[in-house]
Amino acid sequence: MHLLATRPGAVADGAAAIDLEQSTGDIVVLSAADSELACLAAARARLTGDGDFPSLRLANLLQLGHPLSVDLYVEKTLAKARLVVARLLGGRGYWPYGVEQVAAACRAAGVPLALLPGDDQPDAELAQLSTATADAQHRLWRYLAEGGLDNAVEFLRYAATLIGHRVEWREPRPLLHAGLYASDRNAPDLAAVRAGWREGAPLAAIVFYRALVQAGNLAVVDWLIAALAEAGLNVLPVWVTSLKDPVSAALLTRLLAEVPPDVILNTTGFAVATPGGETAADAGPFSGCDVPVLQVVLAGSDAAAWREGTHGLAARDIAMNIALPEVDGRIVTRAVSFKGIARRDPLTEADIVVYEPEPDRIDFVARLAANWVRLRRTPPGERRVALVLANYPNRDGRIGNGVGLDTPASAVAVLRELAGAGYRVTGIPTDGNVLVERLAAGATNDIAALPGRRIEESIARSDYSLFFAGLPAAAQQRVGQRWGTPEQDPFFLPGDLDCGRFAVAAFRCGNIAVCLQPARGYNIDPAASY
Repeated sequence: MHLLATRPGAVADGAAAIDLEQSTGDIVVLSAADSELACLAAARARLTGDGDFPSLRLANLLQLGHPLSVDLYVEKTLAKARLVVARLLGGRGYWPYGVEQVAAACRAAGVPLALLPGDDQPDAELAQLSTATADAQHRLWRYLAEGGLDNAVEFLRYAATLIGHRVEWREPRPLLHAGLYASDRNAPDLAAVRAGWREGAPLAAIVFYRALVQAGNLAVVDWLIAALAEAGLNVLPVWVTSLKDPVSAALLTRLLAEVPPDVILNTTGFAVATPGGETAADAGPFSGCDVPVLQVVLAGSDAAAWREGTHGLAARDIAMNIALPEVDGRIVTRAVSFKGIARRDPLTEADIVVYEPEPDRIDFVARLAANWVRLRRTPPGERRVALVLANYPNRDGRIGNGVGLDTPASAVAVLRELAGAGYRVTGIPTDGNVLVERLAAGATNDIAALPGRRIEESIARSDYSLFFAGLPAAAQQRVGQRWGTPEQDPFFLPGDLDCGRFAVAAFRCGNIAVCLQPARGYNIDPAASY
């Protein structure tokens, strides 16, 4: 049998036998939820002023999947424990060997053991295997089921009394299905949240999961609130069980009606509407707002893996936070936090995993939200819009191609809808064929024909250079290595007073530009210049 020692900053999946290398503690808590363990570690840190408070050990059940790992943990850490609490989602069958060995060891040593269900349903089998009193089991379970940092502190205080430590404690406090959030107070009402708003500033609503409140894992929310305030927005932070939960949806609908937002930043996953079924306009608590809803991603992967990988976010994040939210018509932004690399907590000797904010990406999303607010407050007739069609390499015959779709005809329909909504639209092509013919008369990927084409739209090299200089140095270097200098680009047109310009495959219909996607990485997106 091979035995691995745990390494700081690494969390094993339980497939191999490992030694968690924890010394014995007075109170031992086992859970499969990283967020719950992080919250308990934070609660223990709050109690550091009580110098003789019982020692606490925390461990993730996922690290104790191998039988030898369980045996070592029972022998080295539970040997002199005075209270053991294990929270099991899925009951005894979730961790059968562990339950058997921990229960046997606690019974042999006369140690109180509370095997608690990991959800909000009682588990008679776990209760029968426990040795703690029924009253103690129920109260310990309620602290953890309700969640939140305050309940975690009271959980530890009450647990300490079960082993003879004299300390005051309070009963578990129920956590509502949904509520308003403020970092400096518990359960604020709307008046308390509004007290910090600036008169006349636009309002951004942030919606996030109740689970973050339960875990005390709110750093990314605090960063996002601060960034939005810095961008000139008032902020309405609301936590919900889910957008489909009736109580959460009712509260959110009422709040958004009472203080209508200019933009909504949603961090919850999945969708309210269903593909091919109910439309997003008729579904969910955002349906009555008529404002942009930005989907903000709290990634489940770690930042290092994301940066080193070549596929962006993990498949699960893409499904939960991008693909499904698009069904509701949400506007995808960026991942603003990642699961942090585990750190060793000295008070609990546990590897703690938390979600860590990415400040630069949070700032980007805050500025983007402010831009959407500015656009929303601009009259439709003054807004400038670009419709970008596909521009496949080399063959003009595939302009705007979409398998099974008539993209050009759809573009014409969109132009007509924009005109009906008050946008300044002129010279709409009569049909899709006319639209493609007009695009094909200008700059396309048929480089050989470019010198004879009609150039209706272009961007000055100086404007491009200003944009390019704002990119990260590494990105500038990679673009230069792959594409060369701007003058080497086939769409570069030398000779005017502005040191040349880039041809843009586009034509205008009033304030609306119909564009082709640029062929090469060096061409600036025509939508960005328009």
